[in-house]
Amino acid sequence: MQTPQNRSYAPRRSTTGRPHPTTHKAPIFSAPAIKRKIVTTLSGGTTDHPKLKVYALGGLEEVGRNMTVFECGEDIVIVDIGLQFPEEDMPGIDYIIPNVACLQGREKNIRAVIITHGHMDHVGGIPHLLGKLGNPIIYTSAMSAGIIRKRQEEYREAPAPRIILVNSSTKVPLGKHFIFEPFHCNHNIFDAFGVALTTPYGVILHTGDFKFDYSPVNEEPADLNLIAMFGNRNVLALLSDSTNAESPGHQISEKVVGDELERIVVNASGRIIMGTFSSLLTRAQQILTIAEKLDRKVLIEGSSMKNSVELAHQLGYLKIKPGTIIEETEFKKYPDNRLIVVCTGAQGEKNAVLMRIANNEHRFIQLKANDTVIFSSSVIPGNERTVQSFKDVIVRHGAKVIHYQMMDVHAGGHAKQEDLKLMIRLTKPKYLIPVHGNRFLLQAHSDLAQSIGMSKDNILLADNGQIMEFDNLNGKLTDQYVNTDYVMIDGLGNGDVSQVVLRDRRMMAEDGMFVIIATIEKKTGRLIGNPDIISRGFIYLKENKELIEKTRMRAKHLLKDTDSKSPAFEEYIKNKIRNDIGQFLYSQTKKRPMILPVIIEV
Repeated sequence: MQTPQNRSYAPRRSTTGRPHPTTHKAPIFSAPAIKRKIVTTLSGGTTDHPKLKVYALGGLEEVGRNMTVFECGEDIVIVDIGLQFPEEDMPGIDYIIPNVACLQGREKNIRAVIITHGHMDHVGGIPHLLGKLGNPIIYTSAMSAGIIRKRQEEYREAPAPRIILVNSSTKVPLGKHFIFEPFHCNHNIFDAFGVALTTPYGVILHTGDFKFDYSPVNEEPADLNLIAMFGNRNVLALLSDSTNAESPGHQISEKVVGDELERIVVNASGRIIMGTFSSLLTRAQQILTIAEKLDRKVLIEGSSMKNSVELAHQLGYLKIKPGTIIEETEFKKYPDNRLIVVCTGAQGEKNAVLMRIANNEHRFIQLKANDTVIFSSSVIPGNERTVQSFKDVIVRHGAKVIHYQMMDVHAGGHAKQEDLKLMIRLTKPKYLIPVHGNRFLLQAHSDLAQSIGMSKDNILLADNGQIMEFDNLNGKLTDQYVNTDYVMIDGLGNGDVSQVVLRDRRMMAEDGMFVIIATIEKKTGRLIGNPDIISRGFIYLKENKELIEKTRMRAKHLLKDTDSKSPAFEEYIKNKIRNDIGQFLYSQTKKRPMILPVIIEV
């Protein structure tokens, strides 16, 4: 049997009828300490029947950084390589990617990387990690492939991804122990799919991000027949999306959202300005279709939004009539009641288009009293206060605000409780492994499964890095862990932010910094003149002259207390100033600014 590396795949057609061309085109620090038995190599089982090992390098204790590893013998298969956006206490960090240290030295065993869909929490780590993994072949859909290639353009030193496109008829052997088959699911991006891996012990299903939508936009509903067929093939384990495990009912259909949006546009007397995610292309298609029906013109604003729409249109996912989308130069030629603006910024991002419009900082769009602003996305947890303040600003301009809590102008991309139950009933897994969510969401998914009769003993609630083992007898959580410490990206660097750097940033953010500049004679260490003092984010110098003078005199005394017959030892002097002045300032203010001694030797 040929391996995927030397097999040639002919173009296939997807379930939506679009052609699928075939193309091939860090210092690390520990998260909060948890006592875990870390292993650096994985082995076990007999030669004939090696144990199946499953572990997540991210996505089980957070929303984001999704990456799951499946191992059997010498075969390794990876599902998704995503990023996670930073927490509030990570100043200057752009995002966090998975730690792949446990795979180093075994790159040749990686048979494939499977990407379920094109959202950043599933593909964002690829430019940083693909080279470290030996540039294995990526199996994914056309939409995801386009997003991966587009993002790769920003990272010229990263290897060009080797991509093979798949659809619901694909069946690919990956090494000796895995056979990969995708199954179509709905999400809020085109061409999302789940993963079926046939193993020596049964089929393992990974849903990716999914929902069941019986009337989606520009694609087929989820393939329930195929999913049910897997359920009749001895499903060993189901790894299922837990993002909405606390939300009762079914996720609403995109058709409901489209109907609601059309009613809003019909009743609007002025411009429609819709903020949404650049990756939410189903929403873009809906508003484009409505505009064509009601003789409105659409302006796409924001570079990420423009890139996404252009890519989806090129690949045949978006259907747009000529003349529907207009350029900036045409915008003022049309009356307000014929204009729709689709842009980024529904989360209140400070540099996004919608924020610039609301603050009158946009080059040619300013809010008017008869504008209708639609927030067509749910609020990301942690952004609530920002979005509320953002809405206040818009309303003060006289515009009308509509959001998903008022009307059905947004459908989430994740299954709610009834859909999660349906997935379990269709697949009939022996074991359930809740994934994609904080621990409380994974627990909610577990409780839901137990409510429909699944045994608690057959639900594996794992931590990031915790190894799950399966064999002919059972599946279990082990006490072994692989390293899943954060790898933080700052700028375009790859894991170049250490724990020390982050600690310093936190310190400066909380208590500011205090700079002491002293000029000393190199041969003797004698102080020349008085030390200069600079304070940033700690105290205002003009209002604290007495404290500044006391500190200056203390520093002067420290610098004079040296042996005039010996040369200056710069590091010794700096540490002496740092420790003494730090203690003194804390005793006076109960704050701990970062002390930065600057020694100029002459």
